[in-house]
Amino acid sequence: MSELRRFRTTDLFRFNNVNLDVLTETVNFTDLFCVQESPSGTIMGYIMGKAEGRNKDWHGHVTAITVAPEYRRLGLADGMMKLLENVSEKIYDGYFVDLFVRVSNKVAIGMYKKFGYSVFRRVNGYYSSGDNNEEDAFDMRKPLPRDEKRESVIENGENNIVKPEDL
Repeated sequence: MSELRRFRTTDLFRFNNVNLDVLTETVNFTDLFCVQESPSGTIMGYIMGKAEGRNKDWHGHVTAITVAPEYRRLGLADGMMKLLENVSEKIYDGYFVDLFVRVSNKVAIGMYKKFGYSVFRRVNGYYSSGDNNEEDAFDMRKPLPRDEKRESVIENGENNIVKPEDL
């Protein structure tokens, strides 16, 4: 049985098996950081998130979530996402949870849809490697109970295209 617990600074030295995946984006800021740890102490995955926005745009944001390849399809991502959604609802009283995902990452998009997320809009060139190699992202959202009218997810989805600087 694995354990989902708060991140400890020393965990940074044990992330290689999870973080060396080409689909994992790493960022340096967060309010919520939890790791999934095996009984033997191996980091199986992690989630980073934060609360941001103002007024009806106040929400939880998934900064990063990843599971090591050898631990995928065990339901770990579902548990970590539910934790972040619960914190966003119960502690931060947010209207929704959002995340950005590469438009080419069909597996992740399917997983997020299974978790109740929908495409809010497409962001042109959100992912950039600096060598003119850009990729669009979907801004996916899931409303929380505070958003009774589901206003946070009313948009044109994939057909609503914005630039990163317009976010």
